[in-house]
Amino acid sequence: MTKRLDAFNNKKVKVPFFYPTITKADKLAIMKALNSPLLTDGPNLKKFEFEFGRFCGALNSIGVSNATSGLFLSLKSLGIGLNDEVIVPDLTFAATASSVIQTGGKPVLADVDDDLNISLESIKKCINRKTKAIIPVHFAGKSCKINDIMKLAKKNNLYVIEDCAHAIGTYYKNKHVGTFGDTGCFSFYPTKNITTLEGGMILTKSKKLANRITKLKNQGITKSLNQRFSKGKPWEYDIDEPGYNFRLDEIRSALGISQLKQLKSFNTKRWNAAKYYWKKLNNIDGILCPEMHSKNEHTFHLYIIRITPKFTLTRDKLFKKFLKNGIRTSVHYKPLHEFSLIKKYSKISNLQNSKLLYKQILSLPMYPGITKHEQDLVIQTILS
Repeated sequence: MTKRLDAFNNKKVKVPFFYPTITKADKLAIMKALNSPLLTDGPNLKKFEFEFGRFCGALNSIGVSNATSGLFLSLKSLGIGLNDEVIVPDLTFAATASSVIQTGGKPVLADVDDDLNISLESIKKCINRKTKAIIPVHFAGKSCKINDIMKLAKKNNLYVIEDCAHAIGTYYKNKHVGTFGDTGCFSFYPTKNITTLEGGMILTKSKKLANRITKLKNQGITKSLNQRFSKGKPWEYDIDEPGYNFRLDEIRSALGISQLKQLKSFNTKRWNAAKYYWKKLNNIDGILCPEMHSKNEHTFHLYIIRITPKFTLTRDKLFKKFLKNGIRTSVHYKPLHEFSLIKKYSKISNLQNSKLLYKQILSLPMYPGITKHEQDLVIQTILS
């Protein structure tokens, strides 16, 4: 077996936490795009937007520089601003909350359920007259209770921005996540289920909202590059509000098109790896594995176990043992209430479950190319 190179050049590492899957087809797509005279805002972007939207069943798709910019643009386009409150889960990546702060809004931290997704009951307790929106996260590849959240949002006249960074290919009741709320924001970061290296996508049902997001991501310019150069004078355009440079270029779009064709295969391999972990670890006292669902209901962007007091080691001691054995693991995530920035700008509710889970969760190596041999090294470390 060929030893995988560790991303951080540690020669003792036998099993990386993640290893990218870049195929020959991906490399050919990139080289073809590099030979084009138009390297941004061109046909590859339009095709990637169309193909991704079609895959998810979305009416409008907008390619952006990353999921964080997607969240920010969604908030700005929906009018979220100074002192508006937006409910976010405490257990998520910092970008979910920092995008709210960037608008002048205030993140309100809600607790999570045992499946690591935002708690509906906690959301209810966070709602007040200042609340304008909810950002539920489909955590680790499993959908949150999005139907119930949508009903609650409608009852309270709130916007819903779905954070789908973990959930490419995840469905809830046969409908792809990201198509329930006002917008859905996806990430193509290297560790995600498909990658464009850096990149993201926004889905929305509203053409009006899609047009505003498209304008804001491109410096506030009222015409696309193609519109400017296909008719009339290319400098004849308007800027009617401040915008940003959150574009997705042709190279990354070409990679996205190629990766999207392989998504079902990638997700099947992740699901099979998750099933193997579950088979070997599920009956160990003190180890709680994520429940197995159908391949469309959980896409296992992350494979997170819980180490409870019944186990012989604490989470931190097990992490050290893994590292000593040449296996990289991690924690997803340090809760938002632990960060200085979030403490300064947010409102914090009762986060009892989030605090408990943070002491117990550990993310095991997970990627489409992980081998049974690599998984066995992980499993044996726990069993020993």
